[in-house]
Amino acid sequence: MPSSRPSTADKRKTFRALHQSGCFVIPNPWNVGSARYLQGLGFKALATTSSGHAHSEGYADGAQSMDDVLAHYREIAETADIPLNADFENGFADDPDGVATNVTRCIATGVAGLSVEDSPNNSTTPVYDFDLALARVKAARAAIDKAGGDVVFTARAEGFIRGRPDIDDIIRRLKAFADAGADCLYSPGIKTREHIEATVKAVGGKAINFLNHGALGFTVNDLAGMGVRRISVGGSLARVAMNAFIKTATEIAKDGKFDGFADLISNAELNKFFDEDRKHLS
Repeated sequence: MPSSRPSTADKRKTFRALHQSGCFVIPNPWNVGSARYLQGLGFKALATTSSGHAHSEGYADGAQSMDDVLAHYREIAETADIPLNADFENGFADDPDGVATNVTRCIATGVAGLSVEDSPNNSTTPVYDFDLALARVKAARAAIDKAGGDVVFTARAEGFIRGRPDIDDIIRRLKAFADAGADCLYSPGIKTREHIEATVKAVGGKAINFLNHGALGFTVNDLAGMGVRRISVGGSLARVAMNAFIKTATEIAKDGKFDGFADLISNAELNKFFDEDRKHLS
């Protein structure tokens, strides 16, 4: 009997269609269980979180090897029935040729989309200079086109979370990245309606991803009204889980209290969900 689960090609086609109109939330799981549960809640697509996965494996964000990260992408992409976008950090390379090589490897994991940042993974340089950042975007675009062109490419302008909160520079970069072939544009760290609407206007109708990483006061409808096409949460869901774990464990260790166990979802409820969900994977 042929599998009823969607193929990689199916998921890529679905993901591209999601970016054509409307607004959708793309939450960020950090392992198979969280991915399957988010899928079960009815979300239409997922995105990895570099921080969430790194912390779950005992690493700081950005400290994992590319091989470990690619293995994580493959695992989630294979087990999720909905499209997966890869948080591919800086492409694990500084030079454009290295970015192109690594993007090709990322595509091979089965992801439906990937994002590349304009910031190196170090503590000394906030963002790549404009010309290098643009060359890296062009290299990633060429690698995707060479592989078939069906993977959605998101180019990120990182200034606001890298100590360079210059909206004019962000807009300059987003415009250039859009013109260079990025399908979706992303400037994590912006928080105001003025900045959100300015980035939407800047990219000429291409999709904007907004990072709603905290209680910023916006609803999905609010963001949709501003023209945002895609809403991600980054590592925030993973931090919600880690925050509850740390708070409760610390209370046990320091105070000998177990109050953090009040109102937990039951083992039986989780067993029921994953038992039923597992049937769809067999």
